Amino acid sequence: MNTAPIISKVWSFCTTLRDDGVSYGDYLEQLTYLIFLKMADEYAKPPYNRDVGIPKIYSWSALKAKRGAELEVHYVETLRKLAKRKGMLGQIFTKAQNKIQDPAKLYRLIDMVDGTDWVMMGADVKGDIYEGLLEKNAEDTKSGAGQYFTPRALIRTMVECVRPEPGKTIADPACGTGGFFLRAYDFISDPENFKIDKKQKEFLKHETFSGNEIVANTRRLCLMNMFLHNIGEIDGEGAVSPNDSLVADSRKRFDYVLANPPFGKKSSMSFTNEEGEQEKDDLTYNRQDFWATTSNKQLNFVQHIRTMLKISGQAAVVVPDNVLFEGGAGETIRKKLLENTELHTILRLPTGIFYAHGVKANVIFFDNRKASKDPWTKDVWFYDYRTNIHHTLKKKTMRFEDLADFVKCYNPQNRQKRKETWDNKKNPDGRWRKYSYEELVARDKTSLDVFWLKDKSLTDLDNLPEPDELAEEIIENLEAGLNSFREVLAGLEKAE
Repeated sequence: MNTAPIISKVWSFCTTLRDDGVSYGDYLEQLTYLIFLKMADEYAKPPYNRDVGIPKIYSWSALKAKRGAELEVHYVETLRKLAKRKGMLGQIFTKAQNKIQDPAKLYRLIDMVDGTDWVMMGADVKGDIYEGLLEKNAEDTKSGAGQYFTPRALIRTMVECVRPEPGKTIADPACGTGGFFLRAYDFISDPENFKIDKKQKEFLKHETFSGNEIVANTRRLCLMNMFLHNIGEIDGEGAVSPNDSLVADSRKRFDYVLANPPFGKKSSMSFTNEEGEQEKDDLTYNRQDFWATTSNKQLNFVQHIRTMLKISGQAAVVVPDNVLFEGGAGETIRKKLLENTELHTILRLPTGIFYAHGVKANVIFFDNRKASKDPWTKDVWFYDYRTNIHHTLKKKTMRFEDLADFVKCYNPQNRQKRKETWDNKKNPDGRWRKYSYEELVARDKTSLDVFWLKDKSLTDLDNLPEPDELAEEIIENLEAGLNSFREVLAGLEKAE
C-alpha cells in the first residue's frame, strides 16, 4: 500500500493548524481522539460487530453529522463523557480537551480521518504515521515533549543487545510514548529472529508489555501508539498504568526492563506553607526494598528496576552521568549493584542525540541475581561512544549504524566470548575495554565514570568538527553546566 498520500495529508493539515497556534502536541492529541473514534466505528460494523463501549450519541457517525458551533459543543461533550468510561477507552480520553477552536477546521480534520479505513490499514503504516508525528512533536522544544522521546536508534541498539524472547514479559516504569515496547514487539515478531506460533503471538499482543506513565497526555499517546502497532485491543484494558512506579513495589516481576527514566536529578512535591505560598520539597521514597534512601530520581529508578526483575531478569537503562559518580547514596547503590547483580556493560553516549539539551547519558546493562556472599559482577565492559564523537539533531543525527560496532562488541548471543578492542600499545584508541570488579571498587566512591581515550580536539586542530557541530556541542555542554548549577543553587536555597 502506498502510504505517501496519507502521510502527506496528515502532515499538511498539521501545518495548517500550526498557523492557528495549534502545536504539534495539540494536533497529535486531537488526531488520537478522532482516529480512536473512527476505528471504534469500523469495529462496530461487519465483519467485526464489536461493541467497544461508545454510546451511539457519542459515536463517529453522530460527530460527523454536526456542523459549525453545534459540532464544537458536541465534540467537547463527547470528550468529557468518554473520559468517564472504563478500560482503554477511558484512558485515551482522560482529561481530554478540544484544542481546535475553529469548527470549520475541526470538521476538515474529521473529514480527513473519515477518508481512511484505519482498521484495514497495516500496523506498520499506521505506526509510521503516528511515530512520525511523535518525533515531530519531540522536536518542538518549547513543549518539552522531547523528554518523553528516546532516540529510536538508541532504542533499537538496546533491544538488539538484550534480544527479548517470545513468551516473556517486558516492562518500562517510565514508558513515555512507548518506544521500547514497539521496538521489542518488532524484534520478537521478526521471523529472522524467531518463528512464533499462535499462542506466542497472543501472548505478545496481550500479556508481554507493562508500563507506567504519570503524565496523562503522554500516557494517552503511548496507549494509542501501542494500539496502532497491534499491541492490545480497542475494548481491552490498557497496558500502561497512571501510577507513579516509584511509590511502592507492585510485587510484579518481569523478564526484561527496558527504560529511559525522565531526566532530572531530584524528585520533588509541591505544598502550601503556613503563609499560603507554594513551595517545593525534595521527595524521597521510603521503601524497604531500596538499598539507600535518596531524593535523586534516577538513583531511585535504578533501585526500582532491580526490584522489578525476576531472578536472571535483564535490564538496559539510560542514566545520566551523575548516577555513575555521585557520592553518598549513589556510592552505596553502585556497590550494591556490583554485588547483587551482574553489571556487565556500560555504553557511554555522546551529547547531541537527545531532544532535551544538556544531557550526558549512558546505558547500563545488568542481570539480576539471587543473594550471594560473593559479588556477582566480575568485569564491567565499557564502550566509549562519547570521546571524539560529534552528533547533532538536525545535520548529523545518530543512526543505528553508528552503534553497530558496539552491538558487535557486546556480542549479544555469546557475552562470554567478548574481546577488548583497546590495547595500551597496539590500539590505544580502542573504544571497548573491561575493568575488573576489584579495579572499580578501589576507585574513589566506586565511581563508574570511566574514560581512557584522549580528546583529539584538544591536541589535533585538523580533527575539529564542523563549526555548526562545534557550536551545538558547546551549547550542550553549557546546558549541562547550567543544569548542574541550578541543582546546586536549589540545594543552597533549601539549606537556608
